[in-house]
Amino acid sequence: MCFAYHRLQEINDNLIEAFIHLVNGYERDAKLSAKESVYQAKTAAAANLKAAGQVLNLFVDPSIPTHTPFGTVQEKAFTLLPREQFPSVTHYMSDAEFDEAGFEWAYYVRMSHAFKVNLRHLFAELDFAGRVEDTPLLKAVNFLQAALRQSKTPRQIKASEFPLAVIPKGLRRYLFTAEPSDGEGQSRRPDVDRYEFLVYRLLRNALEAGNVFVGDSTQFRRFEDDLISDERWKNKDAVLREIGAPILIRPIEETLAAVREELEKKFALVNQRIESGANRHIKVRGAAEKRRWTLVYPSEEEPINSPFFGELSAIGIADLLWFVHGEANFLSAFTHVLDRYVKHAPAGHEVLACLIAFGTNMGLSKMAAVSDLDYSSLRATARNYLRLETLRAGNDFISNALAGLPMFRHYDIQEEIHSSSDGQRIETQIDTINARFSSKYFGLKKGISAYTLLANHVPINAKTIGAQEHESHYVFDVLYNNTTEIKPDRHSTDTHGTNQVNFWILRAFGYEFAPRYRDLHKKMTTLVGFEHPSQYGDALIKPVRKANAPLICQEWPNVQRIMASLAQKDVTQATIVRKLSAYARQNQTKKALWELDNICRTLYILNFIDDVTLRQSVQRALNRGEAYHRFRRAIAYVNSGKLRVRTEAEQQIWNECSRLIANAVIYYNAAISSRVLERKQAAGDNETVEILKGISPVAWQHVNLFGRFEFNKRGRVDLAALMKVFDAPECWNRITQEKIEED
Repeated sequence: MCFAYHRLQEINDNLIEAFIHLVNGYERDAKLSAKESVYQAKTAAAANLKAAGQVLNLFVDPSIPTHTPFGTVQEKAFTLLPREQFPSVTHYMSDAEFDEAGFEWAYYVRMSHAFKVNLRHLFAELDFAGRVEDTPLLKAVNFLQAALRQSKTPRQIKASEFPLAVIPKGLRRYLFTAEPSDGEGQSRRPDVDRYEFLVYRLLRNALEAGNVFVGDSTQFRRFEDDLISDERWKNKDAVLREIGAPILIRPIEETLAAVREELEKKFALVNQRIESGANRHIKVRGAAEKRRWTLVYPSEEEPINSPFFGELSAIGIADLLWFVHGEANFLSAFTHVLDRYVKHAPAGHEVLACLIAFGTNMGLSKMAAVSDLDYSSLRATARNYLRLETLRAGNDFISNALAGLPMFRHYDIQEEIHSSSDGQRIETQIDTINARFSSKYFGLKKGISAYTLLANHVPINAKTIGAQEHESHYVFDVLYNNTTEIKPDRHSTDTHGTNQVNFWILRAFGYEFAPRYRDLHKKMTTLVGFEHPSQYGDALIKPVRKANAPLICQEWPNVQRIMASLAQKDVTQATIVRKLSAYARQNQTKKALWELDNICRTLYILNFIDDVTLRQSVQRALNRGEAYHRFRRAIAYVNSGKLRVRTEAEQQIWNECSRLIANAVIYYNAAISSRVLERKQAAGDNETVEILKGISPVAWQHVNLFGRFEFNKRGRVDLAALMKVFDAPECWNRITQEKIEED
């Protein structure tokens, strides 16, 4: 029953998203058509200006007697400029604007058949509810739904029955064929096609704003339904202790007092360091009020495919996976789907074959053709053992084993586990509900985004999302649902990972959020302080307004409840974050959350401006994410990296298989580096030790990812034998020389 209801919610979410997507498309087409119509009207009017000038000359033509009848003058004027062209030309000459909105609503009539075919069946099958202020819209929605569910069309209904209060006053002249005689719009029938699309458009706006909702949904139900239940919230203190977030338990007045002191000191310190020249990476130009500044972004590329690993003999991916299983025992995570009734262990070589088939985009049929296994056994193994939960558990086994290697903490950035998350766009060849067009990434094709959390080069969590979805909604989701033993201290994203609430949410749960902004100057308008801006004098960096601390204190119990709801995982964190950061509907609680986020963002921006090491760390963490994307693309090499699966579940499984292969290769590389590190430390070779610490485990030039696979013949990996190559001094001369040439 739970599964069936969950599927109902998913289906309703998909229907609503399809409805919104289609309305957006029709509205976009209408606006483009209106602009084109205005352009054509202006062009046509301009083309007739010469004739209009000849018509004006009739008034001063001396050859026309003054007592000539006006009708005669009209006839002569119409020979110069056709009668039907006069309105557009006079409109153009009087410098009046063409009515673009009129052209837009005329377009809705022309394309009415298309939106009726595509929108009516979606609209009629959903049950909408709303708030009191949206009563006119809900009356119109119920009116149209009742008609459509009775197999009637709006044209078959009397004009007096239409609920007209939903029509905004500014649009009444477009919705009626003529202005109503009584001024209230009750005596004349509205244009039915325009009225119908207006209801669809207003409903789209209300759904996106959170003012109208669908009960049997996840993403579009009432926000209050996503929160922790009233019954459980009665034991508020116990719930907050269970979450274990100190900032939520501490009185908000104490937190704000501490932040106030920290923020005011930081404003003073940042400006003092700029004025004294201690901050050498900020360049100030101009004087007084015309002062402008720019920030230098020193960056460091994250190397991949280090020449260190080029010294190794090549290894097949099957042998590599067998070696990693021997070290991390990750195959034990692959249990049978009917685990209670199946007592035998899975055939490890068949599981590995399926992992490689999916992870490289090869597929089972092609794997059967290039290996010593048959298709039927591979298909049975994939169906019985490769599920999202087993793949994630297998990845966790490898990640946890990797965290125990001696090299792992040498991958820290500034002695912290500094993670990053970013999406990688992947083209799909088969349409799925989350595949979307993106001209920037796919041209005229569709695709999805594989969103990955990376910490110390290790992909510790991932999920697939729609290409149109905002990545910032999933930042907390992938961090909080990370089930490995690798716990990041600081987390970075690019601009797409930022929104109105992420700074505060991550701080509340013990993470330091450190994004990189594409344009930092735009974010300077969000700086807040605990004093009025006038109190900061002529400082170069100062707040634009005073923070609303009383509002935060007033709404703190509601903020605590939202944070507790995020922690309990009754709904996906991405859904709550999306509603908090993107809904147009604003109440006092949401404003208080945004105010908390503004305070946290201000602190971070001041640190970002003042600390060059922080800027370098953020850039380095993001560079590691880009390196992983190149690595993953090299793994999923078949079919040009394009997905050929039919469902969202298959997309997630294939993506997890690619992540597992990447994890295994990174483990293999880190294991080799760890062995060499221990030997060099024992020998007291500190120079080589420092070289090793700077070598990234993201390398695959020594791994054979394709070719003929023989899973029944298991090769043995002897790390001790591999280490001998690094005993020769000329080996390190080659490694350091190639690194110098690359730099």
